[in-house]
Amino acid sequence: MVKRNTALRIRKTHRYLGLFIGLQFLAWTVSGLYFSWTDLDEIHGDPFKKTPSTAGVFTNLIPLDSIPEAIEDLSLVAINQSPYFWINNKTLYHAQTGVLKNGIMEQEAIKVAEENLVGDLKIDRVELLTETDSHHEFRGQSLPAYAIHYDHPDLLVAYVDAQSGIFKKVRHASWRWFDFLWMGHTMDYQGRDDFNNLLLRVFSLFGLFTVLSGFLLWGTSSPTLRKIRKR
Repeated sequence: MVKRNTALRIRKTHRYLGLFIGLQFLAWTVSGLYFSWTDLDEIHGDPFKKTPSTAGVFTNLIPLDSIPEAIEDLSLVAINQSPYFWINNKTLYHAQTGVLKNGIMEQEAIKVAEENLVGDLKIDRVELLTETDSHHEFRGQSLPAYAIHYDHPDLLVAYVDAQSGIFKKVRHASWRWFDFLWMGHTMDYQGRDDFNNLLLRVFSLFGLFTVLSGFLLWGTSSPTLRKIRKR
């Protein structure tokens, strides 16, 4: 039979472990529920995006060997209904004339966003991003980029690369909730994307200790087990 002092120490250890990680357990549970009840396609903004069509099919394109640089990476981009070659992730050439284009203008970015989003959206403001921090919703993406804010209940923002004219991301209220809860779930309060950080590992171990101490507490205080031992 377990001594009373030992049982009290087990109880106290379990209590303080629960108090220490209780809030994080709550964050894991709430975020897990949110993730399991949400549609990832909706979080990615698919309901706001147009289905790809044949509008981006072009003819009379220049031969690639006329581009005055070695090509390692190539994308065909539609900007204001005109085709462009995005070469090596750094230079933009008109795909029918071969003229070099030094980035896109604000109105061109608006047109690109318009061609990729559904509905008749009213623009609230446009900003040119040249830097972002680790908590920004466009973090980790190529810059500069145009952030096109719309007057929309979901606080919709479209992001268009300012150099290539490529439509990059769409962000909205549900995505921001998902991102905030993901930060709490992974416990990466710096960049939100590191699932192997030290804080998460430490709290996971404490969580394991809490569960094990709970089993041990039950084992030392269960009347049923006491009766079995007496027999």
